[in-house]
Order: sequence, then structure tokens, then C-alpha cells
Amino acid sequence: MSAFRKPRWPRAALSGMAAAALLTAALPTAPPARAADRSGPPVPARYAHQQLNWQPCAGKPSLECARMTVPRDWHHPDTGADLTIAVSRHRATDPARRRGVLMMAAGGPGASGLTRPADFAVRSPAVGAAYDVVGFDQRGVGSSTPARCQTDAEFQDFYAHDFRDRSPAALRGVLDRSRQLVAGCLRRSGDLVPWLTTEQAVRDMDLFRALLGVRKISYYGPSYATWLGAYYATEFPQRVERAVLDSNLDFSGTWQDAEAGQPRSFQRRFEQDFLPWIARYDARYHYGRTTAEAKARWEARRRALHDHPLTVGSLTIGPNQLDNATIQNIYNAQRQFPQLASALSALDHWPAATPAERTLVGKLFGSYLSPGFAATFFSVTCNDTPWRGDLGYWIRRSAEDTAAHPLAGARELAYAATCAAWPVPAAPRVRVTGKGLPTTLMLNSEHDPATHYEGALAAHRALRGSRLVTVTGGGDHGQYQNGNACVDGLVNAYLLDGAAPEHDVTCEGRGHRFHPAGRQPRRTRSSVLRSAALPASPSWTAPVIPARAGAL
Repeated sequence: MSAFRKPRWPRAALSGMAAAALLTAALPTAPPARAADRSGPPVPARYAHQQLNWQPCAGKPSLECARMTVPRDWHHPDTGADLTIAVSRHRATDPARRRGVLMMAAGGPGASGLTRPADFAVRSPAVGAAYDVVGFDQRGVGSSTPARCQTDAEFQDFYAHDFRDRSPAALRGVLDRSRQLVAGCLRRSGDLVPWLTTEQAVRDMDLFRALLGVRKISYYGPSYATWLGAYYATEFPQRVERAVLDSNLDFSGTWQDAEAGQPRSFQRRFEQDFLPWIARYDARYHYGRTTAEAKARWEARRRALHDHPLTVGSLTIGPNQLDNATIQNIYNAQRQFPQLASALSALDHWPAATPAERTLVGKLFGSYLSPGFAATFFSVTCNDTPWRGDLGYWIRRSAEDTAAHPLAGARELAYAATCAAWPVPAAPRVRVTGKGLPTTLMLNSEHDPATHYEGALAAHRALRGSRLVTVTGGGDHGQYQNGNACVDGLVNAYLLDGAAPEHDVTCEGRGHRFHPAGRQPRRTRSSVLRSAALPASPSWTAPVIPARAGAL
């Protein structure tokens, strides 16, 4: 039995496609998704009666690990091979005050969540004392049954070119590589990827809950895990005691719409937060005294890497790698802005760069995602909700986003074309409403690049009864355990005492006015004038055009 209805593209449709045909291609879109069956069939005894054999986790002495068996397809559990899900547990450090189980999940989709409870409990000791904090690797990820779509070489080639190149040959290359990624998924993991969906994953989560022997769980999920948590709460509202959704995708809509807002939000974070910050510290990084000068210098470096890529050991740094490193290092201002600025500065004096600078450049420019991450990421985002299959539309739209929001907009075609090429999935559509749920706590910053504030507002409206904590004046991705006493206090009071805010609230963020390595800038008249001229962080309250939760 196949979980796909039919392919959108013929298998070799792109191999010889001419440029004119690229611009006029029109392919059928997915049929309307059917409603999910929230009740579902009873869990077969072979799954419901298994025992979790807890053992110490390798390399994490505070954690216990186990494996559980789940059906490949929860809607047809007697067909296909079973899957293995790796799970973990950090026991409450104060058993006398233990109040239950807090399940947490990772973002992506495609990131590992197995060992995260250890650090989570350390960073929030009161929560770690009161809860067994449990985690897991989602189906397709890490120590669970993994998905495989590309070799390392194929993955590198997917990002090896210049996404800004809009020539007919370059567009054909992008579309061919997207088609090849899909073909690789079906060839290497065709018996798995159709069932890598959020709707299937939440049923794995509920089996995990049952095997832990508890009626209800509390939940914490950042980034994509907000989508996962919202779907779980929709399918199993009676199983949720408390839920914190941190840095929210618009889980009320489609992945196509959620990802379509990312070119703008990444460009906003880059131009309104990072570039003013590096300009403020021109005396340290020598990257330009104004936002405009810093942006011009970054663009000049990108052009230089296009013409003359830099080789660092086995790593080739071209224009896409500059984009990758920048995208990946603007998620957290205090932890990432200084290292990105140092790496950019090192590129400008590369022949004289120190060993430490060369190591930093190799680390930042050589650590972008992985084939395993991409396999799960595309499987889930292409399977969960329908995508438009009209390539002409995506070529036109990506041209507009490349011109207006090039940092992330340039790669929009590669990502959208992958889901447009994906066989039309038969995954049930889950519609999030908040019905039957206790008050849910949602967190988001205004300039979050990956989970933009406009999407969080839409998700908040859909999840009736939720409370939104808006972090103003910054754009970090992930608000809890990020050094904000206001946010941490609200979340801790909610998880420990059930005290939810009566209304939506705001917490002031740290913004981007902190000092690298603790250094204070010299307060000359010109620096005072420059800092006073930095653009304020506006409050974005209206939805904009509806691309990726941290995976661009």
C-alpha cells in the first residue's frame, strides 16, 4: 500500500527542459486534504503492552534511554515493517515534589531531541526537580529509524552553486537537483518517507505517554516542535495538562504558506538587527560604520566568492556558503552575532588570518545542516500539507523574492521545487482550533527570522484560549532559557503552578545592543550619533506574504 496518491512530475520531466518551458510549466496541484480521524483505531496490543527497557544513555549520565516499536502507518498498523523510536528520560531530581511528565521535542523537522532533556533540566532546575523530562528522536531522525535521501556528495552539490543565478541553465540545475533529491528519497527510503508526517509522529508521542504510565503530559516545544505540539494537542486534547509553544510556525495553515514568509523575515533580521550591530562595532570588526556600508561590504564579499571561491582544507566557500553561514548565525544575537562578525572580518584579511580565525571560519562555513536532516525535513514539510505544483509560479515568485529578500529568498525555488516534485501525499489534514485544551502558553520575538512574528500571530488566533508572550526589541529564535528573566518567570510559573497570564503580555528583549566579549564601545560623538540612528525594532502585527523553521 502506498501513502502517496500519484506523482506530480514525470520521472525525467526536467532533464532536457528548455528555459521557455520552465517559465510556462503548469502542473496539477494537490487535491483537498481530508479531515483527520481524531479518535483513531485502538492501539494494537503488541505496541500498547511493550515495556520500555531503560538503560543509561551513552555520554549523558543523567539520562536514561530506551527504544519503543511503532507501526509504520498508524492508520494501517498491520501493513509494512515496524519502526523504532529512541526515547529518553531525565527523572525528576526531587521525587517528593514530582508533579508529572514534561515531554519535549526538537525543531527542524529533522533535529535530534533524544539528549535534550539533560540540558533542559540543568538550565531550569526547578522544572527539572518537579518533572520527569522526556524526549525522543522523531521517526526518520537520528537514533530512531532514519530516513536517507542523498549521499554526502549529493547533499553538498544541492548547495554548491549560486542560488541567485537566474540564468536558464542555473534554473534547470536547481530544478534537476530538487527532482534528484525526491528520486533519492523514494529510491533509498521509499518504504519510510511517505509516513514521515507530523500526524503520524504525534501518535508515536501518545504511545510514549501511555508506556510511561501517565494519563496526561505537559509539553515544551520550540520551532517546528510548536507545529508538532499543536497537532498533538489537537489530536489528543484530553492528554494535555500544560503546553508551552516557543517560537511558533503558523501551524494553522500549510507549510507552503509558513515558509513563504521566511525570505522577508530573514532579510529583516539581517538588515535591521545584525548589520546595525556589526556597524556599531566597526572599531572591532572593520566592516563599515553604518548599516549601508556593512551591507555593501557583505555583498562585495559575496560577489568575490562567486568569482573566486575560497578553499579551506576540504571545504569550498562560495556565495551559497556565505548565505548559509549568515542564515545559520543570526538566530541568537548574543551567542552568534560576535562569531559571525569575527568570521566575516577574517574573510576580509584571509592571508593574514590567525589559526583561531581560520578554525572559526571552517566551523561556521562547514556545518550547515546534514543529509539526514534534509531527508526528514523535506519528507515532513512536503507530506504534511499540499503544495502548489506549478513550476512557472515558483520561478516567478522566487525571482521576486530573490530581488527583494535575497538572503533566504534566493533558495526559495530549490526548496519549493522539491515539494512540488514530491508525490502527492495522502496525509490527513489536522486543523488546529484549541478546542478542549487548557490555556496554552505561546512565546515569540518580533524579529525571529525562522518563525516570523506574523505567522505566530496567525497561529495564536487559531489556537483559541492561548496566551501569547511577545518579546519586543529583538529577534532571537527560542525565548525560554535564553537569559530573559521575564520570559523564564512566566514559563516557570505556568509549568510549576499552572499560573497562566490572564491576557497576552510582552517582555522586553535584549535587542542587539550588547557588547562583544564584554567590551564597551568608545563613546565618541560620532558613535553616539551612529547608535542613536539605528532603526528601532517595529512591532509587526499584520500578516504579510505567507519559506523554513530554521532549516533554510
